[in-house]
Amino acid sequence: MGYPAILLYRNRGAPAIKTADFDFYLPEELIAQTPLERRDASRLLVLDKNTGARRHMHFYDLPALLRPGDCLVLNDSRVLPARLVGHRVPGGGAAEVLLLIDRGDKVWECLVRPGRRLKPGARISFGDGALTAEVLEVCEGGNRLVRFDYEGIFLEKLEQLGKMPLPPYIKQELEDPERYQTVYSRAVGSAAAPTAGLHFTRALLEQVREMGVKVCYVTLHVGLGTFRPVKEDEITDHEMHAEYCMIPAETAETINRTKQTGGRVICVGTTSCRTIESWASEDGTLRESAGWTNIFIYPGYRFKALDGLITNFHLPESTLIMLVSALAGREQVLAAYQEAVEQRYRFFSFGDAMFIASEIPKIGENSENPDVSTVSEENS
Repeated sequence: MGYPAILLYRNRGAPAIKTADFDFYLPEELIAQTPLERRDASRLLVLDKNTGARRHMHFYDLPALLRPGDCLVLNDSRVLPARLVGHRVPGGGAAEVLLLIDRGDKVWECLVRPGRRLKPGARISFGDGALTAEVLEVCEGGNRLVRFDYEGIFLEKLEQLGKMPLPPYIKQELEDPERYQTVYSRAVGSAAAPTAGLHFTRALLEQVREMGVKVCYVTLHVGLGTFRPVKEDEITDHEMHAEYCMIPAETAETINRTKQTGGRVICVGTTSCRTIESWASEDGTLRESAGWTNIFIYPGYRFKALDGLITNFHLPESTLIMLVSALAGREQVLAAYQEAVEQRYRFFSFGDAMFIASEIPKIGENSENPDVSTVSEENS
């Protein structure tokens, strides 16, 4: 089956939208530095995308917001322990390499430090020579092509020597690397975690399955471009990074069947959203697909397959808050973010979450226990 090499999506012709329109005030102390002890104990801000009504719940309350016949779409990509720290040979100076894209034949596109020292021909040793590398060339934008030399299996070397590439806003070392992986991760290849999925436990996934919600998987290998700020004044001038994604035939069939029977397609994370929206036809149907996408979703975009979204709280002026604003409206999203700040929600990768959809069930409607959480509603 042939697949296009890259998909380009932009809302050309949309009215000019300023990057500054997506700014908001965030106290630094609200940036979560460590995960909670219990994954699903995170708070959950529920936003009705049509009315703007909001509720405050917890992630373990999620089954109360779902209906039999709905479908959850999760990204099963697993984070590569892609940060390697070694020393230059000869000389012994410190060197750091961050793996980005596998170019084949033991060659990876990488970020390196210190860049001024790591020019073509430079050699690096990791783990007392268990893994060595040579810089081959400088790419456009400053990345390097690096060839690695080792005996055995490269992934095993990374598991032994590599570190988790945490986002730049997380300053603390992670005690348990598995807390930066989802419990359902299996396809190794991401440089960053699909963080909306970090809130799920195996027990919670089983609970939603038992109530008649279908659970299916896509793969999008998250690149470091997800942390790249939008520097242009107008968002349409921003060049979106490309990422590799796949939709299995079984997932495409599950999503198509869900829409045919009146269920809601709810993506867990912006990566799952971008994957299915990249490949959905105009009527919202999907088929088995794979390839590169640099879809950029911002206000004015018409969603073809997605009905709802589970997502974390995102950086100001980021492409991710623009995507969320395309779904629920910029004003409603910024109002929800302001309330989250006032309520001292935790932000970013290890922070709290949002559930955004329409036709949100009343509390207790899908649960034997109506007192699922302390709930407040506004604008309803």
